[in-house]
Amino acid sequence: MEFNYEVEGGNFAKAGNAASSVKKVLKQLNVDPKVIKRVVVALYEGEVNVVAHAYKGNIMVDIDTARIFIRIQDEGPGIPDIDLAMTVGYSTASAMVREMGFGAGMGLPNMKRNADSLKLSSKVGEGTIVELTTNLSK
Repeated sequence: MEFNYEVEGGNFAKAGNAASSVKKVLKQLNVDPKVIKRVVVALYEGEVNVVAHAYKGNIMVDIDTARIFIRIQDEGPGIPDIDLAMTVGYSTASAMVREMGFGAGMGLPNMKRNADSLKLSSKVGEGTIVELTTNLSK
């Protein structure tokens, strides 16, 4: 089963809508609550990253019996140094974003910590693609 969500850059009022929607679906499918928490944390962090840093984005969530696959693609400034961006505490968030309580530099590290695999690619001036996979079986 596949779900798609559009994300509007700068619209913090809607940040987390995709994560909330996916959480409801996973609960209806009786997915282990620990898995739900990991998926929702990773997805929320990715969704907020799009809102905070990009002009717009798309989130695709594919759920099957073995795993949950999430693809977050945005149109934005891109990430010039992925290794640096993966460092806990590193952030390029604006002062305004930080004043709202976001931009602490935990987004990408939290995504990596809460997924079984993370693939990140980015082109400066074009955007970023993050692919997350969380396995349902142990």
